[in-house]
Amino acid sequence: MPGNKLFPTSHVLVLVLFLLLNSRTSLCHTKGLRPGNPAGKQPPQNATRTQYSEQQFMRWVKFVGSLKHSVFRTAKNKLFPSYTLTVDKNPAAGDFTTIQGAIDSLPFINLLRVVIKVHAGVYKEKVIIPPLKSFITIEGAGADKTIVQWGDTAQTPGPRGQPMGTYNSATFAVNSPYFIAKNITFKNTTPVPKPGAIGKQAVAFRISADTAAFLGCRFLGAQDTLYDHLGRHYYKDCYIEGSVDFIFGNALSLFEAYEASFNFSRTANRVGTLSCHVHAIAQHMGALTAQGRSSMLDDTGFSFLNCKVTGSGALYLGRAWGPFSRVVFAYTWMDNIIIPKGWYNWGDPSREMTVFYGQYKCIGPGASFAGRVSWSRELTDEEAKPFLSLSFIDGSEWIKM
Repeated sequence: MPGNKLFPTSHVLVLVLFLLLNSRTSLCHTKGLRPGNPAGKQPPQNATRTQYSEQQFMRWVKFVGSLKHSVFRTAKNKLFPSYTLTVDKNPAAGDFTTIQGAIDSLPFINLLRVVIKVHAGVYKEKVIIPPLKSFITIEGAGADKTIVQWGDTAQTPGPRGQPMGTYNSATFAVNSPYFIAKNITFKNTTPVPKPGAIGKQAVAFRISADTAAFLGCRFLGAQDTLYDHLGRHYYKDCYIEGSVDFIFGNALSLFEAYEASFNFSRTANRVGTLSCHVHAIAQHMGALTAQGRSSMLDDTGFSFLNCKVTGSGALYLGRAWGPFSRVVFAYTWMDNIIIPKGWYNWGDPSREMTVFYGQYKCIGPGASFAGRVSWSRELTDEEAKPFLSLSFIDGSEWIKM
């Protein structure tokens, strides 16, 4: 069985170059670049605040659409040839019996693309990837065959006896860049909490680093299932299940079905061809997203492309966790569980002026824009364009699946 690996002396120079190149981590594709807007500029006296917000948004749309992404530093997703470790519950069938054991065997600073193949089975463990162990791929034998699960909540006592909080409740937590997960399930076993229950946030997966990609994965939980904390992320053909705010955080993320053989006629029998699937298990009322964009300078937000939304209960598409929250659903099929208003202002009417919530060519019984709140948008082609491709997350520069 592989033991702890020493960091090769020959890689010292590469390490120095790597740290220098990444000394100013960019968490979003327009960081440091903004459309011209003099500091402190106020709306023209003859313009309402709504009109000014509209003008500012269209400037942002045109700005992002005009970017030549090749001028940005390309994210290097692979520096050296990879090697593979295996995990199996049977000690005789793999290098390790736990996923954490395989991760712990890697050097303190990892610069190799390491593929950890996790054989079929239910792995009852809490997994944490530290910040300097980059370039890790976790690959299961199939999302229905390889399952990682644990059951912590925000109120679970931590090492010092205090509640661990939502952040630390994650079954699987990633703190390093260039992470990839394929064909595996991440699960928090905490059941759906009763309405108004305190401390029942229970994260199945937390990603707190830039440039992460997920292919054919499942994220199972109830309240706060997927903590899409920060960074640029790509979710392809994934299934995400929960009840309240079950996709939340302040990342810049694209959720999509890679190939949607859907003609977008209003026929529900074709929905099965879409494999980006968001499923609510709310007993009464729930919310799909809680995007946490806190400033108009944050280039963050969630885009759902060619997805489907199904489930139980009455569901908001999103709640304004951040005052500048940004979420778009495009070409998405929505079941009749969607609350007609669509969006909730988190009890703060002032956020209605600053959030950006939009739909574009969505279908299904829950997709009607007629009953949506007045401060959401039915996007035009021009408004939708920045949200409809990998360029939203600079994906062509770093995604290597």
